[in-house]
Amino acid sequence: MDITWDGDTLVLHGAFDVRSTREVRDAIYERLDDDLYDVVIDMAGVTTIDVTALRLIAVATRAAWLGGHHLTVRNPAPAVRRMVHLARLAHAIEVERAAATA
Repeated sequence: MDITWDGDTLVLHGAFDVRSTREVRDAIYERLDDDLYDVVIDMAGVTTIDVTALRLIAVATRAAWLGGHHLTVRNPAPAVRRMVHLARLAHAIEVERAAATA
């Protein structure tokens, strides 16, 4: 898992699973603890995801909301969208709506 920041966006590449949840969690909560930022997670480069990683995103979304912030997932790959629905976490993870194209 490759984790980078592009401005205020956390960009993830590779397999997001139990092995990488600690690093991602630390990056998310470090930004949320700053109290100035909302967090956007760009998941276009995520090839696979497991339920542990999805639960991390769901819990962090709730923590952000309780702290007066937002955590939004941007560009989830089809495999990520599929797992969100299979894990029944669609209600707990905020996915950014794609802009309409002409």
